[in-house]
Amino acid sequence: MYLIFSLLIKAVVAFLIFDLLTVLLSYSISWYEKSNADPSLIEQRFSWKNLRLLAWLVFPEVFFNSLTVASIPFGMIRRKTPHLIRGVPPTLLLHGLFDNQASWFWFKWQLKRRGIKNLVTINLSSWHNEEVLTELLAKRIDELRIQVGVNKVHLVAHSMGGMIARNYIQLRGGADKVDQFVCLGTPHHGSRLASFSIAPLGKILLPSSDFLKRLNSAAVPQGVTLTNIYSRKDNMVLPNEFNHLNWGNAVELDNMGHTALIYRSAAINAAAAALQNKGNA
Repeated sequence: MYLIFSLLIKAVVAFLIFDLLTVLLSYSISWYEKSNADPSLIEQRFSWKNLRLLAWLVFPEVFFNSLTVASIPFGMIRRKTPHLIRGVPPTLLLHGLFDNQASWFWFKWQLKRRGIKNLVTINLSSWHNEEVLTELLAKRIDELRIQVGVNKVHLVAHSMGGMIARNYIQLRGGADKVDQFVCLGTPHHGSRLASFSIAPLGKILLPSSDFLKRLNSAAVPQGVTLTNIYSRKDNMVLPNEFNHLNWGNAVELDNMGHTALIYRSAAINAAAAALQNKGNA
């Protein structure tokens, strides 16, 4: 028993160190890009203000990453189909790369507290391509529409989940089945960090990928209300402008990292406000 406990502690410590180094590296790359674009920033890189901001960004992000990873086993448990209220458009939550449905535990609870009903999650494998995952999403949306008796659902998507949702809405003809669409930290134009990804899905996030070219040249979907929530200090979508879209409603937040977007109150409030708009279901 002592040996197992000791190994567990070592594994936790190793993960925390790895996570800390990863977050520091991602912010270092972000700083590298920004300082090359604006050399005047270099003079202030070791100022107390900047060091304090770095700590404010890095340590919460490590903490939120740890919570998300710790939740993964719970997302693998087979759950009963949730009881849904008929006539109320369901809100389907789509997680990001290397996460699963359990990553929404805090966000989902907070949405419930804000009066959002019929919240549903789904697991999206990180090891299948975007078309397989889009088919899975399309099937689940049709099941929910039939179960609840509505024409449209709402989608809330973090990171890669937003790209799968956009593929469904813009390229796979799903626009007439979606009312409110909320993105959180979605790399709409890819990320220069995608070249480090070991998952097949990472390839579509390379800024020059054919998938992104098709998606971002597609027509703006009619009847879908998009709310694009992103952080100016996102450490995974680089450069930050790759979070932006030229359609929909933009909600720009600050002083939070990529994973923090599914834990911080400002992001949750923005998502809840978007979902509480009157839809056309």
